[in-house]
Amino acid sequence: MKRHVLISYVGTNLDSGAKPDRWNRWRPTVALHQHDDLLIEKTILLHGRRYRKLADQIADDIGLVSPETETESVIFDPQNPWDFQEVYEQLFDFALDRDFDPAADDILLNLTTGTHVFQICAFLLAEARYIPAKLIQSSPGSKKEPVVGTYQIVDLDLSRYDRLAQRFEEERSDAISFLRGGVETKNAAYGEMIDRMEKVAVRSDAPVLLLGPTGAGKSRLARRLYELKKSRHRVEGEFIDLNCATVRGEHALPMLFGQKRGWNGSTAERKGLLKAAHKGVLFLDEIEALGLDDQAMLLEAVESGRFYPLGADRATESQFQLIAGTSADLAKLVSEGHFRADLFARLNLWTFRLPSLAERREDIEVNLNYELTRAMDREGEQMSFAADAKRTYLKFAKDPSSVWSGNFRDLAASATRLVTLSERNRITKSIVENEIETLKSQWRGASQDADEQLVSRFIDDVSSIDRFDLVQLAEVIRVCQASNSMSEAGRKLFSVSRSKRTSSNDTDRVKKYLDRFGLAFGELRS
Repeated sequence: MKRHVLISYVGTNLDSGAKPDRWNRWRPTVALHQHDDLLIEKTILLHGRRYRKLADQIADDIGLVSPETETESVIFDPQNPWDFQEVYEQLFDFALDRDFDPAADDILLNLTTGTHVFQICAFLLAEARYIPAKLIQSSPGSKKEPVVGTYQIVDLDLSRYDRLAQRFEEERSDAISFLRGGVETKNAAYGEMIDRMEKVAVRSDAPVLLLGPTGAGKSRLARRLYELKKSRHRVEGEFIDLNCATVRGEHALPMLFGQKRGWNGSTAERKGLLKAAHKGVLFLDEIEALGLDDQAMLLEAVESGRFYPLGADRATESQFQLIAGTSADLAKLVSEGHFRADLFARLNLWTFRLPSLAERREDIEVNLNYELTRAMDREGEQMSFAADAKRTYLKFAKDPSSVWSGNFRDLAASATRLVTLSERNRITKSIVENEIETLKSQWRGASQDADEQLVSRFIDDVSSIDRFDLVQLAEVIRVCQASNSMSEAGRKLFSVSRSKRTSSNDTDRVKKYLDRFGLAFGELRS
């Protein structure tokens, strides 16, 4: 059975009284010991040095009404009881000095007495578990029995309150669903990433880095992060976005940081996007396109909240949260001297890699339904998707051996074409077969570019490799990157031919192939 331990700040007005008539009125600290259903076995009285006599009087009175109670007086004497910092520091020091034992003691922290500042500080320290206590609040009783009064205990462990816990969980589920765009996912890794992102969005204002291929949805997710933060009152300002690849050279600086009238012959003053994002969110997509000087100024603005518009001799202030997006390998750009290491380190605190839709094939169907609904809403018509037509489309999209390399933009465009070309409000198999040919044609050229980009990460002179070898090598690299060992990669690459051999050494076959190009499995994995 735990014992009750009360921590109470001596109320210099409410608790005062030395004459016999003090027993005729409600004194909160003493009254808590007069309840038959609340046995307090130890009381810690916090008081200022000038009120030691009053604290002794209260301890004596507690002894009269509750002989089982042990009392301890502790000096708590801020010079200014309305100074939040001073009160918090002293109460925090008190908490650190005590050897609280929640396993043995049921600690009650009295919020009835003391200044409002003390009560706020006590609540914060109890909520953070520096003082592992429940809160107790008392009030005077009825006019007939005012002396003892009433009390209420509040446990800050919200898990004990089923309805509250359920509401918090529902709110969090809504936030996660919002970040997904209202589209559920069957991809476990993506689900875990969104779950983690929700926590970061509502708890942190540090920069966020979104990685992923073009069209993976970085811009859309950045805006949802902003809207979630605004709904939780983490930001007040606007969502400002810029694709840095569209603004290069001398145009980037005035666009981002603004300019004073007269700078470089300008006739107008320009506020700049950093200022426009004050108290809001600035999303810079393809951030690697910024020059090194732009990156340095951006880092200074993120860290200090201050920057100099072009031509200005006074700094401008802007407090904003930065979300950066890129499809590039920033770590490699840092090693090559094309991206600042200090800015990369600042961005790399919260990094989220958005998988392409090709990496989430189990989510293609639900996203296709979502995009079809959006397309029908735009067209103002409802139509059906023939069962055989839908099976044909999904077989093409989900088959790992297909050329599917589409992203969310491709899927949205595909859904729009299907809806627009539908016959008598019906998407037929022939329409789907034509759409598949359209997608194959679009992606064939993109696939060639992707192969070259992938191989060029590991081989300097791609032009020296025949197209036949380039396509094959790119596929081998992809398989190796998705495998935990050369043996696993070999089983995937030689699944047919290995079954016809009496003995197979998949590891050796992969190693010999990579040796032809001077590559190592570990290099591809890293």
